[in-house]
Amino acid sequence: MQDYLPIEEHGVIGDLCTIALVGTEGTIDWFCPDRFDGPSVFGAILDKERGGRYRIAPATDGWKSRQLYFPDTSVLITRFLAEQGVAEVIDFMPISGRGRVRESRLVRTVLSVRGHMPMCIEVEPAFEYARRGHEAHEHEHGVLFRSQRQALALSSRVPLQVRDGGAYGDFTLGPDERTTFVLDAIHGEEAPRAYSEEEMRESFNATVDFWRRWLRRCGYAGRWRETVNRSALTLKLLTYQPSGAIVAAPTTSLPEQLGGGRNWDYRFTWIRDAAFTIFALLRLGFTEEAGAFGAWLRDRFRERMHGESGPLQVMYGIDGRTDLAEETLDHLEGYRGSAPVRVGNGAADQLQLDIYGELVDSIYLYNKYGEPISHDAWADIGAIVEWLADNWDQKDEGVWETRGGRHHFTFSRLMSWVAIERAVRVARQRGLPANLVRWMAVRDEIYEQIMTRGWHEERGAYVQHYDADVLDASVLLMPLVKFVAPTDPRWLSTLDLISKELVTDTLVYRYNVEASPDGMEGEEGTFSMCSFWYVEALARAGRLDQARIAFEKMLTYSNHVGLFSEEIGPTGEQLGNFPQAFTHLSLISAAFTLDRQLG
Repeated sequence: MQDYLPIEEHGVIGDLCTIALVGTEGTIDWFCPDRFDGPSVFGAILDKERGGRYRIAPATDGWKSRQLYFPDTSVLITRFLAEQGVAEVIDFMPISGRGRVRESRLVRTVLSVRGHMPMCIEVEPAFEYARRGHEAHEHEHGVLFRSQRQALALSSRVPLQVRDGGAYGDFTLGPDERTTFVLDAIHGEEAPRAYSEEEMRESFNATVDFWRRWLRRCGYAGRWRETVNRSALTLKLLTYQPSGAIVAAPTTSLPEQLGGGRNWDYRFTWIRDAAFTIFALLRLGFTEEAGAFGAWLRDRFRERMHGESGPLQVMYGIDGRTDLAEETLDHLEGYRGSAPVRVGNGAADQLQLDIYGELVDSIYLYNKYGEPISHDAWADIGAIVEWLADNWDQKDEGVWETRGGRHHFTFSRLMSWVAIERAVRVARQRGLPANLVRWMAVRDEIYEQIMTRGWHEERGAYVQHYDADVLDASVLLMPLVKFVAPTDPRWLSTLDLISKELVTDTLVYRYNVEASPDGMEGEEGTFSMCSFWYVEALARAGRLDQARIAFEKMLTYSNHVGLFSEEIGPTGEQLGNFPQAFTHLSLISAAFTLDRQLG
C-alpha cells in the first residue's frame, strides 16, 4: 500500500493547458486531462487509495531515486538507482497538437542507463475525482480506459494485463534500451494507436527545443539566474494558452495545515495576481505573455462595465467564466487525511477592494513597458476608477480572503490608493481625458485616512485593519507600490515590528491567527510569498546583508527541482497548493530588487 509522498517530492510537467505532478517514486499523483480546472483522473495526492495514480518504478527492493529537469526545460527525469542497475523515466507533455482530436498527451520514456533493471508499470485511473466508474479493455496497441464522459488510451509495446479497471505490466531493459508509454486523452470512439520510438524521440526533441527557445527570451542575467529561470518556466507551465490566463496553482485542497480545514481550490485566475504577473513577465522580457494576460484582464473588466453593476469578481475561471461554485468531495480523504477536499472557490463572491489596485497597476505597467493603452480600454478603466471613488470607504474581506467577517483592512485601502494614483499617472503621462480633480482628491483622502487610522501610534506600526493593533505581512508592499519611502521612519518602525512578531528566522507569517481570528480553525505555516516580500522590503530599506541572507535561506526551502508551494510548515515541509505562482512571482521580484540594490 503506497503512502503519501511529501508535497515537495514532486516535479511538474505540462503542455500549457494542464499539468501532471510526477513524484520522486515514479508516480503521477495529480493529472486533469485537457485543462487545469477539469476533473482529475489521477488524484492519489488527495486520496492514496481512491484517487487514482500512474506508476513506473523498479520492481525490486532497495532502490533510491533522484529527480531533475533536463536543463532549461520542463522535461523531467526521474532516475532510479539499485544494485541491478540504473534506469531513468523521462516525462514530458508535447506542446504542439492543441486543437487536434488527441489532447493532453503524456509521454513516459523508460531508459536503461546501466545494468538490467526490472521495472513495473501500474496505471489505475479514477475518473472525475474518483466519482465515476470506468471500463478497461486490452487493445492491439495498449489499453483503453473509458468512462461515461472521458477516455484515456495507453499505448505500450510492453504487454499489459487488465484487471479491476487498471493496467499492469513488468519488463526489464538492457543497457541503452528504451521503451515509451504514451497516454492520450481521447474523444469519441478512438482507440489506442502505436507510437514508434523514433516518433517519440522527435516529440522529445521538439519539446526540449520549445522550452529552450522560450527561455532564451528571458532577460534576467543576475546572481540567481538559474533560480529565476526555473521560476519563469514554472509561470509558463501555469499559463492556460487558449486564453492567456495564469492559474494561481494547478492543484486543489493541498492543506495549509495537516489535518486542518484550510484547503482550497487554486486552479483559477485571481485579479490580484495581475499586477505581479505582468510586472514579472515584463521584467523578464516576456512581453507576448504579458500582453496575452493583459488582454484577458481587459475582457474581464469590459464584461463588468457592460454587464451588471457592481465590483469585479476576486477570481475567474481560466476561460473567464464567473461561476466558481464551491463543493466538497466527501468521498476523498484529502492529503494525509486533511479533509475537506474542495473544488470551486466560494471566495469568488467576496468583496475585496484591493483587486482594483492590482488591476489598474497591471494596466499602468503594461502601458509603460509594453504597449500604449487603447481608447476603449482607457474608457473602461475610467469607469472602474469612478466606481472605486464612490465605494472605496467600506469594509471588505481583505487580501487573504478571510471568512471571519468584513473589516476596514489597511491593505485594501492601500491598493485603492494605488488604483487611483496609477490612473492619475497614466492620464497625465498620455494626456488622456480624466476627472483628475476628483481622482486626486479621493487619492489624497485615502492617503490621509491610512496615515491616521491605519497607523497605530502606540505600536509604532501600520496595522492589519482600522481599530486593531495586530500586524499583517501584506503591508510589506507599502514601499514596493511607492506609498511610503522605504526609509521613512514610520515604515522602518513597522518593518522592525514585523521582524519581531511575524518573522521566524527569515520565514514570514501572514498574520497572527490567534490575535486576529480569520473564521477558520487551526493554524497555518509561514507564507512563502510574504517571505520574499520581506526580502524586498529589507533590500529597499538598505539592509542588504539581512536581505541577502533572508533570500538565500529562503531558496533552501525550495524542493529538489526549485519549486515552491504556498507555505512552509513547522518542520520545514512545503504546504498548500503546488507549485504556487504567487511564490515564484515574488521570488522573481525579490531577485531583481536585491540584484539592483547590491549593484
